[in-house]
Amino acid sequence: MHNRSLSRELSLLSLGLIKDKGDLELNKFQIEEIFESALDSLINHCRDELDDCEADLENASRNLLDSELNEGSNSSFANVRDELKKAFYKIESVMNSLSVTLDFPKLVVSSNQNDIREDVNHRLLSIINNLKTIDSNIDEVMEGWRLKRLPRVDRDILRLAYVDIHFLETPVAVACDEAVNLANKYSDNQGRKMINGVLRRLQRVKVK
Repeated sequence: MHNRSLSRELSLLSLGLIKDKGDLELNKFQIEEIFESALDSLINHCRDELDDCEADLENASRNLLDSELNEGSNSSFANVRDELKKAFYKIESVMNSLSVTLDFPKLVVSSNQNDIREDVNHRLLSIINNLKTIDSNIDEVMEGWRLKRLPRVDRDILRLAYVDIHFLETPVAVACDEAVNLANKYSDNQGRKMINGVLRRLQRVKVK
């Protein structure tokens, strides 16, 4: 299951490297290049997050030192404690992701992990070859919005979720959870709410 989560994330990054139009044709070599670029982006993203964590921790450490110089301020101590908790929580999350991601190139090229690369390729081709249909069906449940008005990353998250539900027969609950996880990492609160609402309506349409 974790490999599927990684392939979804790589698919999202790969889609961001492809022009967003319905008549695009890509050969296998081009898809491979896009895949490698997406893999580099994923690793660099984790490294950037780790750098941010380091900065957060340094800031919390400075505040801790300042609070020690002002021992009488209980509120200052509480604020520093909260900052440290947030910094350590973020570091733990990034380190877990980083430990997997930095080993991911080995997984991709190893003989028993070709399914990851193939899964990404299949998701990309499913979207590229059916983009107009996918977008049209998502548009039908947007309720006053148009898919093209959403940020590119939100559109691609919804497209990947649609492929999961309608092409790969992924359980709807799993597809929704994975889409929200991607939104938490690459979108914002508004995008996450929008994605949640659209996926619920897509679920009702599929049930019918």
